[in-house]
Amino acid sequence: MRFRHADALWSAYPELTAGALYATGADAPAGTGPRVAAYTARAAARLAGAPESEFPEVTAWRRAFSRMGLKPTQYRCASESLLRRLRKEGTLPRIHPVVDLCNALSAAYAVPVAALDADRIAGPLLEVRHARGDERYTAFGGGIEHPAPGEVTFADSAGRAHARRWTHRQSGHSAVGAHTRRVLVVAEAMHDGGARTVPELLETLAGELAALGACPGEPSLLTPSAPEFTYGG
Repeated sequence: MRFRHADALWSAYPELTAGALYATGADAPAGTGPRVAAYTARAAARLAGAPESEFPEVTAWRRAFSRMGLKPTQYRCASESLLRRLRKEGTLPRIHPVVDLCNALSAAYAVPVAALDADRIAGPLLEVRHARGDERYTAFGGGIEHPAPGEVTFADSAGRAHARRWTHRQSGHSAVGAHTRRVLVVAEAMHDGGARTVPELLETLAGELAALGACPGEPSLLTPSAPEFTYGG
């Protein structure tokens, strides 16, 4: 199985830094609570000094959303939404141990992190690309939507969309849950320090998953000259 960003995206967003991690044994990590709390506290401490709208990681994604023709305060990247919730409610949602860990790290590093059930992605390719308009997206409520032509989505080989508006919202079809055994994790940054942030985040996640009994592979940093991540064996 291969994951990549389309060449057109690298050309349109040269500031993009992306990385991917594949792990098996996603059903093993049951004791993520203390680690989730630690990373959530790190994010909360940063929010005590400034709102998330002032974080350079967030403002960079806001600029990207504006370039996509989206109103940034209507459609927020996933990390901004998590930070906003944490600032307002003082907590992050608890969904699944792996998702909770990814969400806490996303908030701590202020960059979007997507965790997808690898067995729910049709191969041989998952590509972040502009939608044609015929892709099928499953909302968490179960309804089917079709991303507008030109919208950035994660599209698999069967024409299923696994995200809306790039890093705004994931699909219910490939959401990690109790049935999940294999996960693909993608982190994406647009700010100047992304080349340091993304590898550090994914290395941290890999270490946490390994310590909790899962089996992560080596994280991979994706670039225009090396855009593909192969996973799954």
